[in-house]
Amino acid sequence: MKMSRLFLAWTLSLAVLFGIISKVEAGRKPARTAAFVAANKGRVFRGRASYYHRWFTGRKTASGERLYSKACAHRTLPFGTMIEVTNLQNGRKTIVRVIDRGPYVAGRHIDLTRDAARQLDMVEDGLTDVSMRIIGMRKTGR
Repeated sequence: MKMSRLFLAWTLSLAVLFGIISKVEAGRKPARTAAFVAANKGRVFRGRASYYHRWFTGRKTASGERLYSKACAHRTLPFGTMIEVTNLQNGRKTIVRVIDRGPYVAGRHIDLTRDAARQLDMVEDGLTDVSMRIIGMRKTGR
């Protein structure tokens, strides 16, 4: 009797756990493919940019690479996508490569490294409106 209750509780726990996981996964957009990048080369997106705290420099990212000076995080573009980012307030530009996922804060579209943010002159502001132009792919350097 005690063993069957334990088994029932364990089975129900697993069912609930997998039900929750499937609902969470269903809400996520899958990463786009390299074919999407090739088909959309030159396409411009607009959004809000933020940047990583310097604490993250040198740490591993979702792609397995370490965070370095000319990189960014994007939720759906494939790792290795090269993006030209333009600060819409001052016209300054930089080129970064997607090596991480995020940002996961509502209203933000891209997370830049501190060096890239410095090139765009957005370190003081922390957030800025940007345009992002897909310029191609480069293999990830795992």
